[in-house]
Amino acid sequence: MAAAAAPAVSDQPPNPQAPGPVPFDPSRPPVIEGFTPQTRSRDETFKEKFMRKTKENPFVPIGCLGTAGALMYGLRAFHQGKTRQSQMLMRGRIFAQGFTVVAIIFGVFATTLKPKQ
Repeated sequence: MAAAAAPAVSDQPPNPQAPGPVPFDPSRPPVIEGFTPQTRSRDETFKEKFMRKTKENPFVPIGCLGTAGALMYGLRAFHQGKTRQSQMLMRGRIFAQGFTVVAIIFGVFATTLKPKQ
C-alpha cells in the first residue's frame, strides 16, 4: 500500500526580498539625467503669468480674440438669417484660427532659439 504523505509545512516565514531602490517615489520629483530644473523664487499669479506670456508672444492672444470675435459675430448673423455674412465670418474664423496656430508655432521656435539665461 502506498501511504499518502502530507506536505511538510515549515514554521518559518517566507524569506522576504531585501528592499531595493524604489523606482519612483511620488513624494519627490523624478530625477532626469542631464536636466536641472530652475527654482522659482515665488509662484506667479494667473495675471502675472498671462502678462508675461503675452509679452513673449503677443500674436497668440490677438489671434484668439479674433477667432472668438468672428465666431460670436458669425453666430449672431446666422441667428438673424444673414447667411452670406455668416458664411464670410465663419471663413474669417478659420483664417483667425490658422493665424493663431502659426503664432503658437512661431512662438515655440522663437523660445527654442532664444539663448539660455
